[in-house]
Amino acid sequence: MPKISKAKILILATDGFEQSELEVPREKLKAAGALVHVTAPKERKDKNEIRGWKNKDWGTGVPIDRELADASESFYDALVLPGGQMNPDSLRGNAEAMQLIKAFVESGKPVAAICHAPWLLIEANAVRGRKMTSYTTIKTDMTNAGADWRDEPVVTDQGIVTSRNPGDLDAFVAKIIEEVEEGKHDRAALAA
Repeated sequence: MPKISKAKILILATDGFEQSELEVPREKLKAAGALVHVTAPKERKDKNEIRGWKNKDWGTGVPIDRELADASESFYDALVLPGGQMNPDSLRGNAEAMQLIKAFVESGKPVAAICHAPWLLIEANAVRGRKMTSYTTIKTDMTNAGADWRDEPVVTDQGIVTSRNPGDLDAFVAKIIEEVEEGKHDRAALAA
């Protein structure tokens, strides 16, 4: 179980992520001493960065540290999935992104998803029978996929961390740190 100051965290996103849901975890995890990389698929407007969504318009760009093709679950201690509507909707249609998410889920390493990002956990078949939360508008999607949905700032089940919205970011990041320091979780793979 690595201390957060020795941990390596991967953030997977693409254009249209909720600005604060990527930037706040990235900055707080870095401030705690973690090595944090942002990765994204190649299918985006700017090959060097991804653009966020903020206040109903395009936000600022975030540099890409590693192309998705070069990101491996084996190098990192945890995966963070920011929300926003466009970002997870695009990623769940990307086979390479889904393969990486599934690898993290199967590894037992912490996986953290906020807002609409639990859509990616549905696609990865990682929600059935687990306590989770999400943005309220996808509650039905979560429960239809078998999640035990809770209206709480942060919900954790076997190292899978979920939160509802940007107002939950402090609790979300604190729980990511806690789960990383606990290490891998022995979670059974879910049946398809």
